[in-house]
Formats: sequence, structure tokens, C-alpha cells
Amino acid sequence: MEELIQKGKNAKKASYILSNASSVAKDNALLTAAKNLVTQSATILQANSKDLENAGQNGLKGAIIDRLRLTEERIAGIAEGLTQLAALDDPVGEVESMWKRPNGLMIGKKRVPIGVIGMIYEARPNVTVDVFGLCIKTGNVTILRGGKEAFNSNNALVEILRSSLQEAGLPGDAVQLVQDTTRDSAVAMMKLNDYLDLLIPRGGAGLIQTVVMNSTVPVIETGVGNCHVYIDEWADKTKAVQITYNSKTHRPGVCNAAESLLIHEKVMAEYLPVIYEWLSKKNVEIRGDEKVCALLPDARPATEEDWSTEYLDYIMSARVVTSAEEAIQHINKYGSGHSEAIVTENYTNAQKFLNEVDAAAVYVNASTRFTDGFEFGFGAEIGISTQKLHARGPMGLKELTSTKYVIYGDGQIRE
Repeated sequence: MEELIQKGKNAKKASYILSNASSVAKDNALLTAAKNLVTQSATILQANSKDLENAGQNGLKGAIIDRLRLTEERIAGIAEGLTQLAALDDPVGEVESMWKRPNGLMIGKKRVPIGVIGMIYEARPNVTVDVFGLCIKTGNVTILRGGKEAFNSNNALVEILRSSLQEAGLPGDAVQLVQDTTRDSAVAMMKLNDYLDLLIPRGGAGLIQTVVMNSTVPVIETGVGNCHVYIDEWADKTKAVQITYNSKTHRPGVCNAAESLLIHEKVMAEYLPVIYEWLSKKNVEIRGDEKVCALLPDARPATEEDWSTEYLDYIMSARVVTSAEEAIQHINKYGSGHSEAIVTENYTNAQKFLNEVDAAAVYVNASTRFTDGFEFGFGAEIGISTQKLHARGPMGLKELTSTKYVIYGDGQIRE
């Protein structure tokens, strides 16, 4: 479509400038944007209120509304993420290694920007700023295609970000927002090979799989999060309760929230009622196996589908297991390769879990909610990759760079 082709051309021009911008110039743009987001928060909140009103009229509720909602506090947190990014080392230009060949050639491996990154995402306006920050820091240009639910919020944010770039002496076209939020624009981005170097989908399973299966632009698959908490027979009771409660209820609509609880049969009778009592404070619905349902009268019987479902809501599947081995087998069968946690005081079981669970992030005695670029010290993240090529887990600065070889010679020719 014409809009995307023009944005692609604009992005290519901006890419040449941004890829050669100094670290000082890029950091200045990030700090300028952080300042302007806070000072213009009233404009952002006004736009966000329109999105929230439209969402309510369209029957959206629960976790979707939570992801969509912006507040003064959330805007301040988003701006702080940009400030933290500015304080981090710039990976662009870093020479990872250099060696001398017998013929005298000096060969080095250097980090460079990827180029133009496309982003297709849903009702999460914070993603708009996170992607902007990570891309600017790494010298990448970005074309954003957000969901219709956050259209007004995204427009307000991108206008501020574009003007901040210009204020800092960098091209505003380093960030552009696609105005067409229909499926046609998403499909067109998947075929924009002449202008996009990379496409990243971020949202529900349907969106991600559609992009992965149909894009001709290279794709990094970000994570659907069917995350588990396993309560081992050697688990501390207090940790078991608090970690399960936090993993499930802190923000149930995000991909690192726990969707499944596994608990060892030896501690089931003592621990599970207490865990359920805590989860009930947030009206969490339990869908359990026969043993869980026998112990918790309010639990609903789980179906086979429940074990692999990412609810993004106050629902949690629960199953009793007889060993750490059985828990690991269940996770590797039904999990999405995102984040998995074991609660245990047994070192052997902890190490077994860390070694044998196939996921991007594996925890011992900590909430799955920590799988996040900000929490990992990256400043922000562009997504959480559940694939194994190039990037895995929270994608920070280095994951948004590529490498090229630089070779110094003195007249050598190959014979």
C-alpha cells in the first residue's frame, strides 16, 4: 500500500543518518524524549482516555483495558526507561574481536545497527516508547503498526517522539506510525522486503503466528507466555504462596504472568489451600485435575486444552505431580518456552530444573514476572523472544544489532 511504501522510503533515508549518529546525539534524543513525555503527559492522557472510552463501548474489559491504560505514574515509568537507556553503553561500534592472519590481514568483528525494524503490536501504548528507545539507542529506524485499540494514544506518543528527535537534531522519520490499522496494513508490512530489514510481532498467539507463517521479511518470534510455577516437595511454604500469587496476579494480562501451577503431591494438602486462599483475593479461577478438584471444591475440571492455554486473565490451571521429573515433562510438553519457575530448597532439584526445562528464562525461588528488559537491567525490551536463533529472552540493545567484519590490509591479493 502507498502509505507503507512512502514510510519505507522515509525510513531508509533516516536510517543512513541514524546509523552514523554519535552515542552523544542518540542519548540526547532519548533524554529529550523522556523530558517531553512527562511535560506533555496531559496530552497523552487525553488521547488515552479516548481509547479507553472506545474500548469500553466495544466491550473490552479486564486485562486488555489494563494493558491499554496510561496514568501519570505509568508515563513517568516509561520516561524513566528512556533515561536508563541513555545511561547504558552503546553497543554500536563495539569491536568484539580482532585477529591477524598469516598473510598480514587484520580482521575484526564489529557491532552495527540492523537498519529498519518493523513492529506489529496490539493494545500496548508503552510498547511504542520502548521500541523507539531501543531502536534509537542502537541506531535503528522503526516503523510501528499498533492496534486500533491504542490508535489515539500511539499517535500522541509518536508525535512527541518525532518532535523530540528533531529537537535533538536527528530525523523525525526515525520513528513512524502506520495510520491504517486494518489487517491490510499488517499483511503489507509482512511483504515490505524492500524497506524492512526485520519484522517483530508482539501480542497474542494469533498475531504472532500469522506474522511468522506469512511474512517474507525476516521475523523474530516474540513470546506467547504459558508460564508455570512448580511447587516442589522441598518448597518453603511462604515462598510458594508469595511466588505463585505474584506470578499470577501482579499483572495477569502480560506474557510473563504464570498461567499454570504444578504442585508436588507430598505438599499438596498443606500448601494448595493456602495458595488458593491468596489467589481468591483476586478471584482467580482454578481449573484443576482430579486431585486439585477434590481438594478445592470451587475448582473447575481442567481440559486438555487448559494445560497449553495462555489465559491473560485471572484463570490458572493446576495439576498435582509426583516428582520434579514429572513437572519438567509437563512443562516441556505444554509450555511455550517463555518463563518457568521452581520453588524448592533442594539444590539438586533446582539444578535439574534449570538444566532440563526448555525455556528462555528459568527461575529458582523467584516470580516469573521478572522476565522483563527493565528488570534485567536492559532499560527496556522490544519483546521477549521464545525462538533460539539470534535472540532468546528479553531483547535488549545487543539483540537489536548485527555484526560486520572489518578488514585492514596493506595491498594483499589472493593467489
